[in-house]
Amino acid sequence: MDNNRTTCSECGQEVNKGEVCIIDDKPVCLACMYGDVKPFEIFPIGKVTTDLQHHEIDGFAAGSKKVSRIDLLPSQKRFMYKLEEEPFLLIVYYLHKVNSVRSVFNRRLDGKRVGVFAARTPYRLSKIAVSDVKLLKIKGHTLYVEGLDAIAGSPVLDIKLGLRHGDRSDR
Repeated sequence: MDNNRTTCSECGQEVNKGEVCIIDDKPVCLACMYGDVKPFEIFPIGKVTTDLQHHEIDGFAAGSKKVSRIDLLPSQKRFMYKLEEEPFLLIVYYLHKVNSVRSVFNRRLDGKRVGVFAARTPYRLSKIAVSDVKLLKIKGHTLYVEGLDAIAGSPVLDIKLGLRHGDRSDR
C-alpha cells in the first residue's frame, strides 16, 4: 500500500491519509464519519498569543488567571466598536493541534466515564472550542484577556458577548 494511503477501520476502503479521522487510535474515513455532508470554509479573524503550549492543555484549569493576547487581523478593527465596554467575551477558536479523538474517556472534572459531547476536552472531532474570558484591555486590534484556554497559535474564528454578561457574577 502507498505510504499516503490507509485503510478505513469501519468500511475497509483504502483512502488517502488526509481523508481520515483518527478515532480511538483507528483511521475512520470521512465517508463513514459524515456520509454525504460536505465540509465548508471558515476564515479565521485572528490568532492567540500565549505561553500555553499543546502538552500543557490537559493541566489547564478553567477560570485560570492566565493572561493571553488575541491578535485580530487589522481588517477586523471595524467590528470592535464599543467592545471595550464589555467585561466578558466568548471566544470561538480552532483546535489546530488536535490530531486524534477518544470517543469515550474518564472526564478530568470528576473521573466519570463519558463521551466527548459530555466533556470539555480539547480532543473533539469538530476541532472547535469556546472559552468564556474576561476582557482586560484593548490596544489597537489586540485584545488582552484572562482565562482563555487556547494554546499558542490557535486561530480565532469569532468573538461574541460573554456568557457571564449580566447573568452571572465574576468568578
